Amino acid sequence: MLGDTPAVFQQQTKSYPACGGLLCMLEWLILEFPALFSSASSPPRMKHCLEAALLLYQPYHQGNMAFTGKYEVESDENYDDFTRKIGIPSDIIEKGRNLKIVTEVAQNGNEFTWSQHYPGGHSMTNKFTIGKEADLETMGGKKFKATVKMEDGKIVADFPNYHHTAEISGGKLVEISTAGGVTYKRISKRIA
Repeated sequence: MLGDTPAVFQQQTKSYPACGGLLCMLEWLILEFPALFSSASSPPRMKHCLEAALLLYQPYHQGNMAFTGKYEVESDENYDDFTRKIGIPSDIIEKGRNLKIVTEVAQNGNEFTWSQHYPGGHSMTNKFTIGKEADLETMGGKKFKATVKMEDGKIVADFPNYHHTAEISGGKLVEISTAGGVTYKRISKRIA
């Protein structure tokens, strides 16, 4: 029965995405093995059961839903140098400077919908699954195919002319893009 846990847990997580992953695992354990949680169970036995839940949870769902939220740009570094480096026209660079871009992320396990909303109503959305090739779009509007990865809790993608990472650090969305030795860093605060 424990060999089936990850698949069962994955289904539970999809059924109850707001429960935070670990709660789903604990709920599943309580329903599947009620004797472990009865008043007759000894505290050491319950402790071992909870430790098992944590061990089963971590490899399959570490960081599950960590990115979900709505973020507004708070600060950035090297915007001009980076956008020039990747070939954005100067008039577009000028229009984009100091914009309060809102990034909206919906994460369901390894599936992401990543949207950027710009003032004036323009939006761009990329949908991808970690480890699978997807059709994506650059900030300059170029469409391409890439496989997005997850490395040490960071989303990693190689765009046609820059390398991009995104992570949640201190409750903020931190994005770093690098092209030809120029690094652009954007920090966005959570607004929802």
